[in-house]
Amino acid sequence: MATKLAILDDYQRVALEMADWTNLPGEVDITVFDDNLADLDAVAARLAPFEVLAAMRERTPFPRDLFAKLPNLKLLVTTGMRNGAIDLRAAADHGVTVCGTGGQSAATVEMIWALIQAVVRNLPQEDRATRAGHWQTSVGKTLAGRTLGLVGLGRLGAHTAAIANLFDMRVIAWSENLTADRARECGAELVSKAELFKQSDIVSIHLILSKRSRGLIGAADLALMKPDAYLVNTARGPIVDEAALLEVLREGRIAGAALDVYDVEPLPRDHPLLALENTVLSPHMAYVTQENLRQFHAETVEDIAAWLNGQPIRILEAPK
Repeated sequence: MATKLAILDDYQRVALEMADWTNLPGEVDITVFDDNLADLDAVAARLAPFEVLAAMRERTPFPRDLFAKLPNLKLLVTTGMRNGAIDLRAAADHGVTVCGTGGQSAATVEMIWALIQAVVRNLPQEDRATRAGHWQTSVGKTLAGRTLGLVGLGRLGAHTAAIANLFDMRVIAWSENLTADRARECGAELVSKAELFKQSDIVSIHLILSKRSRGLIGAADLALMKPDAYLVNTARGPIVDEAALLEVLREGRIAGAALDVYDVEPLPRDHPLLALENTVLSPHMAYVTQENLRQFHAETVEDIAAWLNGQPIRILEAPK
């Protein structure tokens, strides 16, 4: 009898092209879904027949309630080796093996700088204006000599700091456990959280979403920012108080924001961010490159094949 496999949220419809799915042993019946369902009952009804699911990052959350509605599910593969949208303890309680894949950070770092350049040089607005027959409607800003504030200085933050140094920017950084030595190693200066928001011309967020980081950047922090400063978020939407961000953007208390992540994804069509001219919005695509997707899908095939052969690899386990 064929193993039923579903590939989820294949927005670009490229999953089957990015890897050789014929490498799966035995008979495997593959179904690809290219849309996203938000309602848990609808998700459960769609996925109930499948024994194996291949998820793309956090596009479809897997809370405990969903695992309870998927009695046939035996293997869940997520791209990446960390997925905050999967309740790993619930998976274990329901006898579901969860495996991950590798990935490349270069794509995200490059996207960070694409967003920074886009927002400070008004690229989306100038693109629209040029197409409408207008010529040079705004004045952008030079990065050299300005201050980049990094909230978090892990691997992505360190790469971002290195590029900022090439742009002749001053780099400052803060996180709860950041040391002055680590900051110096990355070409940055450790400052307090308040000073980071006060001094930065651009604030870029580089934290993992967790109980500690959820809502970490709130109205009080945004109120400290300069009126000509920008916020860039390629980490996770809920790290920033969305209502507070909307307020400062609407009132022009900061110059703008460049966002790749949101509280609710996909972004609802009536979301107030879409009406603001001082934003650059991308659809959580920092990791979406040909190179990353090829690795994601190829290693997903490896994970499924290993599990079908009784020797699962790259297993993700709930924290002790």
